[in-house]
Amino acid sequence: QVQLVESGGGLVQDGGSLRLSCAVSGRTLSNYAMGWFRQAPGMERDFVGAISWSASTTFYTASVKGRFTISRDSAKNTVYLQMNGLKPEDTAVYYCAAESLFRIGYDLSRSKYGMTYWGKGTLVTVSS
Repeated sequence: QVQLVESGGGLVQDGGSLRLSCAVSGRTLSNYAMGWFRQAPGMERDFVGAISWSASTTFYTASVKGRFTISRDSAKNTVYLQMNGLKPEDTAVYYCAAESLFRIGYDLSRSKYGMTYWGKGTLVTVSS
């Protein structure tokens, strides 16, 4: 089992920055992809991006590319989502997720189709 706990959400102004953290426990992650998803009020949950834990390669959805950066700290077993240039449309609950690289065919782009392990989310609100 993998346990994921997000933190770092809050209220930020249009154009501001925020860094979300996802603390991971339960098992080693060398063969896992870690993903970030978000769900705006009344909307379906959307893929934001993912990182391969071992290779540290990343993949992002087009709307956040160049503004958001995913990284991980192996020593702290933590994944980060650095969000710059935030817009009101980025307002959502942000979720951290994990999936075996094997199950997504070692293709990070397939992370967008869903993952097995999920955190409970952290709310990000961007005011205009």
